[in-house]
Amino acid sequence: MHTIQPNHIYLMDCREGMRLVPDESIDLIVTDPPFAIEFGAKRANYNRTAGRVLEGYNEIPQHEYYDFTLEWMREAYRILKPSGSMYVFSGWNNLRDILNALESLGFITVNHIIWKYQFGVFTKRRFVSSHYHCLYVCKDDSLRRFYPESRYPADARDSEGRSLRYQDMEDVWIIPREYWNGDVKTPTKLPAELVKKILQYSSQEGDLVLDPFLGSGQVAVVAKQMGRLYLGFEIVPDYYEFARKRLEEGVYRIKADETSRELRLPLSK
Repeated sequence: MHTIQPNHIYLMDCREGMRLVPDESIDLIVTDPPFAIEFGAKRANYNRTAGRVLEGYNEIPQHEYYDFTLEWMREAYRILKPSGSMYVFSGWNNLRDILNALESLGFITVNHIIWKYQFGVFTKRRFVSSHYHCLYVCKDDSLRRFYPESRYPADARDSEGRSLRYQDMEDVWIIPREYWNGDVKTPTKLPAELVKKILQYSSQEGDLVLDPFLGSGQVAVVAKQMGRLYLGFEIVPDYYEFARKRLEEGVYRIKADETSRELRLPLSK
């Protein structure tokens, strides 16, 4: 049996891994679960060079998605502190299953955030989808921690005199996707700025941040950069190794040409 430790990531199914995590020990969960939309890791309409996209995206069949969601969220509820929060990203396709699972398990919805990014998938017979849903939930709203002054003081204004804090705290977030041109990448990843914003509002230095579906390791990398403890599970070996390299070597982006110089960012304050 594994001994689950903070500041480690594990190559294992999160449903098994989270069972080894003590009750009410996680301060914040931020995750982007599988899509269940027959997603293709190298689809041309994502404008990626196929050879730089890591193989192995682990899809969940549509008819199994609710039960799968219920199973991992049940463990998430158990290990989340009463003062903690969880942010779950989803496309619109499986939003109903995620909402139903959250309600069934007793999670309290704080906000339904819309992440608007700069491009969607090209379509001919329907409107272009260019946003993502983010469910911000907790176990006990009276104990939930939130830090409204973590990014802007109350008196901060833009050039037209409008409140920067108000704009930043609206529930529609316009944050561009990151382009990793010439670098190795996983099929999907959250922008660092998006993860940073969540961590600033819902955690402090020293808090333990979990991503059950680690992927590229983005949540763990940003958490480490911001002085948080991290924990993550990933079932795809190539993704796990990619995330491990980023965390252990302090590498944010990895060039497809291994002879190229890697871009290194500080991973601690």
